[in-house]
Amino acid sequence: MTKTRPLDGIRVIDFSRVLAGPLVGQILGDLGADVIKIERPGHGDDTRTWGPPWKNYAADDEPEDLEATYYMAINRNKRSIVLDLKDADDIAFARRLALTGDIVLDNFKPGFMAQLGLDRASLAADKPDIITATVTAFGGDTDAAHLPGYDLAVQGMSGIMHLTGEVGGRALRVGIPVVDMLTGYNTTVGVLAALHEREQTGVGRHVEVSLMDAGLAALLNHQTGVLMGGQNPGRGGNRHYSIAPYESYTCADGDIIVAAANDKLYAGVCRVIGRPELIDDPRFVTNTIRRQNLEELNEILEPAFAANTRAHWIAKLRDEDVPCGPINSLREALDWAIDMGMEPIFTGSDDYQAVRNPVRIDGAVITEGQRPPRLGEHTDEIRAEVDTWGDRS
Repeated sequence: MTKTRPLDGIRVIDFSRVLAGPLVGQILGDLGADVIKIERPGHGDDTRTWGPPWKNYAADDEPEDLEATYYMAINRNKRSIVLDLKDADDIAFARRLALTGDIVLDNFKPGFMAQLGLDRASLAADKPDIITATVTAFGGDTDAAHLPGYDLAVQGMSGIMHLTGEVGGRALRVGIPVVDMLTGYNTTVGVLAALHEREQTGVGRHVEVSLMDAGLAALLNHQTGVLMGGQNPGRGGNRHYSIAPYESYTCADGDIIVAAANDKLYAGVCRVIGRPELIDDPRFVTNTIRRQNLEELNEILEPAFAANTRAHWIAKLRDEDVPCGPINSLREALDWAIDMGMEPIFTGSDDYQAVRNPVRIDGAVITEGQRPPRLGEHTDEIRAEVDTWGDRS
């Protein structure tokens, strides 16, 4: 367990809500920052109502007692203060609070923070080393800046859904909010870079990441294929567009993944299924040729894997160091990680549990911290503390 976290002493004033922005705050909080979450009166973050599932739900619970597990997934290690950003006094306090911070985070529509005097230019007039970070849908100064955006819409617009689904089937969303998550991770990288630069210059920066930029950037090899390879691929199911065999196969009792990403691993697959002659078969001798002749190769592999169980094939493939594994349910995935000693679970007060931050520092997992705050839980505490902080200009 880490005793001192790298961002101890850093304060984040977090005006964001829903997923991408709050994920940035949670990561910074996991790493030791004091994250103060600004929430609107009565309702708070939208995700507080995004259930089911609810934490420890009981049939006689009152609506106000329900805690959405969605909200709890992205808001640990924060303190919550309620402020009405339509009220002049609360706006004034919000600015005062922002000037005590190192980082101000938001994901409002472009221009909103400037209207409140909470944008980078306004804050930097009093505090040049302030770092601001904003998550937008399509950028703050583009022709699409006025358009609203959520993860699902941008999964479709960015091309991610075009690639996702069975061959010939309808486009499907990825099973997780992948665009929001990638936007949050990229914003965190930008914030940490700005913090590092501030140590050298004493001056802050404004960081911006849009959902659309993050979605497009996530396509990586597919976009270079479009731009430099003349390809515009469609849905390929579980097959890889460039590597073979690299997909799922159906065994006697379920599916497994086989990821033979080079010729050595392909040779291991051939030995496992008892067909070593296929290693030098001219139809399959190199990856490029295997990918061209994948239908023929799968006419051999599919019945071979169907003839025995997942456990049988996984054991044999691992003996050959071929990356493979079952397609687990979420519960199975957690149980496997626990069994392997990977310490995947973060446990906080009030029976709070979540998958921990994946970062290890000096070999130790980050397990310190607090459960997500209840709405306005720290309002009085933070208002009292601001008088002792002063601003950091």
